[in-house]
Amino acid sequence: MVSWMAIDRKGVIYLLQRGDKADPVVALNREGNVLHSWGAGMYIMPHALRIDPQGNVWTTDAASSKVLKFTPQGKKLMEIAVGGLPKVCPGNFCGTTDLAFAPNGHIFISDGYSNAHVLEYTPDGHKVREWGEPGTGPGQFHLLHSIQIDEDGVIYVADRENGRIQRFNLEGHYLGEWSHHVRTFSLTMRGGSLYIATQPLNQPNGSPGWLMQIDPKTGHILGYVESTGNHGIEVAERGELLIAPGPGEPQWFR
Repeated sequence: MVSWMAIDRKGVIYLLQRGDKADPVVALNREGNVLHSWGAGMYIMPHALRIDPQGNVWTTDAASSKVLKFTPQGKKLMEIAVGGLPKVCPGNFCGTTDLAFAPNGHIFISDGYSNAHVLEYTPDGHKVREWGEPGTGPGQFHLLHSIQIDEDGVIYVADRENGRIQRFNLEGHYLGEWSHHVRTFSLTMRGGSLYIATQPLNQPNGSPGWLMQIDPKTGHILGYVESTGNHGIEVAERGELLIAPGPGEPQWFR
């Protein structure tokens, strides 16, 4: 099961997968050939993978609630133990879901399964603040599943089970929300647009849905393609869409 995908500026594609037949992190070229891999024994429930502006590879674990930072070759550089785990972890989904990089280099982590808040850390892994709580009102969440930050410092949070994308400033102050994009699983910023992977609300995970390009200023849909199994979305420099479907094979839209 490929949970997430990301592509770096050199065109190397990184997969984060769940299963015992390959390492959790796999680096591929554009032809799909494996370049190298790593991470065996380091994860319980791999969830999201992101590439920072310096080209380092970051991952989240939804069971241990740990965030790991690696070089592109797989050397571990840092570990953030988010903590706050419940005593009982249903199905190994109880911790962090995603992370994003602010213009000032800070790391924002969505702690979305058993908790309902966003955490901010300095580049060297020191906690700055956290905010958010369970609920349906502004600044409240029901499963934060993905997070992204644009160049102006606006934070976008996929509040999945509330069927909306909420927006905040870097201090966590509520700016507004869009509720017409239904059940959003993942977000990514590219070329001034916000791209989302979504499906209808109140449908099982993996149901047919859409990959959408969104105007981050207005929330208007600029374009979309139909897709199934929309878990982790990525956009290549040339505008190609990549989707990690969860169960099933990764998909590439040219």
